[in-house]
Amino acid sequence: MSEKKKLFIMVTHGPENPELAVIPFVMGNAALSSGIDVVMGFQGNGVMLIRKGCPEHVFAANFPPLTELIEAFLELGGKMYVCGPCVKSRKIDNKDFIEGAKVVNAPTFINEIMTSDKSLVY
Repeated sequence: MSEKKKLFIMVTHGPENPELAVIPFVMGNAALSSGIDVVMGFQGNGVMLIRKGCPEHVFAANFPPLTELIEAFLELGGKMYVCGPCVKSRKIDNKDFIEGAKVVNAPTFINEIMTSDKSLVY
């Protein structure tokens, strides 16, 4: 029997680019629905996407609303890791992120990338 596959998706675009903010969640949900474990990392402006109050304002043409995609991602068992230094540089309190997001540092990202079968960057 083969091991379960794992996909790592790094999100670097925030609400200023709705399409590149939404597509990683579409890909993550598709992978989770196919039985693949998914970990999403958020760096740079990507950290803004999972700040409380932000997803409700991110819409991309021909895609479901970001709030629905995030809800599905979490319900399907996806994990969300947020870059600690990126959070600090934006002066965001860790409590300002949606439930399910965990603030981590570089070693965690490196471990997730190295133990994944594939990685995507948006």
